[in-house]
Amino acid sequence: MSLPDLPPGTPFGLDNLPYGVFSHAGEPRRRAGVAVGDTVLDLSAAAEEAAAPFAPLLTSGVLNPLLAAGPATWREVRARVTEWLTEERYAEQIRPHLLPRNEIVMHLPFEVADYVDFYSSEQHAINAGRIFFGDAAVLPPNWKHVPIGYHGRAGTVLASGTPIVRPSGQRKPRDETVPTYGPSRTLDIEAEVGFVVGTPSELGRPVPIGEFAEHVFGVCLVNDWSARDIQAWELQPLGPFLGKSFATSISSWVVPLAALEHARVTPPPQDPEPLPYLRTAEPWGLDLALEIRLNGHLVSSPPFATQYWTAAQQLAHLTANGANLRTGDLYASGTVTGPEREQRGSLLELSWGGREPFAVPGGQRTFLEDGDEVVISASAPGPGGARIGFGEVRGTVVPGGSDHSARLRST
Repeated sequence: MSLPDLPPGTPFGLDNLPYGVFSHAGEPRRRAGVAVGDTVLDLSAAAEEAAAPFAPLLTSGVLNPLLAAGPATWREVRARVTEWLTEERYAEQIRPHLLPRNEIVMHLPFEVADYVDFYSSEQHAINAGRIFFGDAAVLPPNWKHVPIGYHGRAGTVLASGTPIVRPSGQRKPRDETVPTYGPSRTLDIEAEVGFVVGTPSELGRPVPIGEFAEHVFGVCLVNDWSARDIQAWELQPLGPFLGKSFATSISSWVVPLAALEHARVTPPPQDPEPLPYLRTAEPWGLDLALEIRLNGHLVSSPPFATQYWTAAQQLAHLTANGANLRTGDLYASGTVTGPEREQRGSLLELSWGGREPFAVPGGQRTFLEDGDEVVISASAPGPGGARIGFGEVRGTVVPGGSDHSARLRST
């Protein structure tokens, strides 16, 4: 390796090479970048200088043209970037395009076409049922037959770091006779993993489960902010709506599937056996270790390997009716929760519906207060004992009811 000098144990090593979109004080134009060590390779500038055939895909300020180009181009770009960063003959050419990561501003990495959120953690589904309906609650009868999900709002998928305005809506607690309108009293987070679609598909043609890697470019982190009181009142009888659609944050970096070969694991056993369109011999469980921090304090460490439904099964199901994929589609796993208390992926579960406050420095919490900052991070095993990092998805709650438009501009 010739450049850059990688810090020991960096989560952004040469086996990772995640993609994002950034700007720099000296050049505010948004450009495609690749995280490597403590630097970002200005991929747009490097490809232009090298007259790389894929250079025109990197000029729009979003990753969508690269995503749409398909797996052969994804492999070509990854191979060229690896050459540029490891072969001495490129050192003089590439070094000026390596920028300190702490001197750049990250933006939403791709233009979101559609957003779908699933419900794929069995433990989360069990916990939610018990919180709302008591210890005798059981999984819905369809839960182990079909990956349950809902369509979200693409326009409120936000870049990491965007402030989260506390939403208002109708609320009706059980001890009140009529609903009222006002700010959510039980604002929550959901730690999730997102999958970014690159190659589109044809309307009317379901995508076979074996074509997962032909369509999905990579993986990001998701915080699906949730107003539990608004959600509870509107879930009668339809699915999530205003309690979810106000904000969904995603991480700045998209880790390509090619970087996650060593993270692939066999998912938990599925009983009953899924229908044929959801069966595959390829193991697409992923051994990702998530961490949730509230105001800098670690409150949970959910394991993604425990998810019942895999991303490949989710993709096959969301197109099973002939719905087509579009470049920039984002679908999320649903809350990631493990079997232990310290592995719960939402404050709803950590506080058991607000009935069991959990400790944080300086006090206790049930749900989010104004000023709280939530940071979700994750890593996965890489080759030779290395860790593949996903960066983080960050958000701070600000009070509603005032003009926050300047802070909520699309970044």
